[in-house]
Amino acid sequence: CSFFFFFFFLILSSVYKMADTEEKKTTTTSPDEGVEQKDPFLKDPNKKKRKKKNNKKKKGARERELLALLRQRVSEDEVITMMKNELGDQYDKQLKAAHGFWDHQPVLPLDAQVELEDNCPIDRIKTVDEISKDPLPLPAAYEWCEIDIEDENALQEVYELLRDNYVEDDDNLFRFDYSKEFLKWAMQPPGYKSSWHICVRAKDSQRLFGFITAIPALIRVYEKKIPMVEINFLCVHKKLRAKRLAPVLIKEITRRVNVTDTWQAVYTAGRVLPKPMASCQYFHRTLNPVKLVAIKFTHLPPRQSMAMMKRLYALPKEPETPGFRPMTKRDVGAVTQLLRTYLAKFHLAPILDEQEVAHWCLPRDDVIYSYVVEDPETKQVTDFGSFYKLPSTVIGNARYSTLNAAYSYYNVATKTPLVDLMKDILIMAKQCDFDVFNALNVMDNSEFLEPLRFGAGDGHLQFYLYNWKCAPTTPPNVGLVLL
Repeated sequence: CSFFFFFFFLILSSVYKMADTEEKKTTTTSPDEGVEQKDPFLKDPNKKKRKKKNNKKKKGARERELLALLRQRVSEDEVITMMKNELGDQYDKQLKAAHGFWDHQPVLPLDAQVELEDNCPIDRIKTVDEISKDPLPLPAAYEWCEIDIEDENALQEVYELLRDNYVEDDDNLFRFDYSKEFLKWAMQPPGYKSSWHICVRAKDSQRLFGFITAIPALIRVYEKKIPMVEINFLCVHKKLRAKRLAPVLIKEITRRVNVTDTWQAVYTAGRVLPKPMASCQYFHRTLNPVKLVAIKFTHLPPRQSMAMMKRLYALPKEPETPGFRPMTKRDVGAVTQLLRTYLAKFHLAPILDEQEVAHWCLPRDDVIYSYVVEDPETKQVTDFGSFYKLPSTVIGNARYSTLNAAYSYYNVATKTPLVDLMKDILIMAKQCDFDVFNALNVMDNSEFLEPLRFGAGDGHLQFYLYNWKCAPTTPPNVGLVLL
């Protein structure tokens, strides 16, 4: 057991150091004048087919071995140790801190001991009749409202609240800027309820001061399929941050979900709260180095010029995989089958039907970008890749106002090597004028992060379950992406 534990973290640490390794490569090798430098992202028409075939067999071998190891169901102590290694002292600080609101919710304490076989609700089984039919009380100056996302004025209000008050990075350089079309996509999946899009308004001015949403989802946790909701867009106006409005929004959305006989939820947060099922890390792939350096998203490594950095991150002009094309409606059935088969191997994953796949995966302008690989001979769809657009406002930069960021969504490779598929996805993101491509180290993503020159970011995303007790897991076992 001790040998397995040591071997587990030895391999894990090598993956988390890949950003440092890449920087060392770029800072210790300077191209000589007049000597052509080989770049794996640029086409080489003279490359031997046999060599290319052998290289493909070697690609990602170390990453696949790591994924196979991490995908095993390991003990809670091992997962918690890994979280602590990832999060530094943040986890230990939260372990000692009081969590006034969360200490009274059906969630696991950070120091809770969970057995591998545990997979059940935390709270006692309740009935709908036990749940109040009345909204929670608010201060006299405020009132509850439901947002009709089809109403252009209401949609504009939500957009402005999120644009000005939602998630910012730790350095206050960037703030998410969800487009209105993105919000409609995220909030209106099959089976959505307008009563789960709730806000707090000032009675006199009707100004929006708080917002939260829930959407229905069928989620599998280990071997159990659970109807639950995905919680998102919890946002409180900066002027009311000290009024503890967020807990009230959470309690009210919980009540509204409970009256429909739904008792579990999944959500994510950048903070460590009681208690993560998994802690994942963001990785970033530079597409527009000039802009990213100018807005301080990244920096030039020592002894590297901008010309060298641009060459390092250069991509071919067009995708290289035969049969690679945008997804269409006729692909929904094939993509659904690919996703259901692929996601079945993870510990936390959605179960999607064709209607949901059509909603979440069919391309939408400036929202979701999806591609398939169709075998030129059999005409069968063998691979699927996707990303969504989530720009950020650049705060305090005179030259640039927006960071155009693409986020990896769901990717399934059954015939095309995953590295090759994601290389084509990066090419499409570059064609669409994205500045950076972001990905979490979930699913099989670690297989392509290093070969395609992703760098480790300093951001982490924790996955949480509400009213559900189960063993924590590792990032490669997470098969769920929340917007």
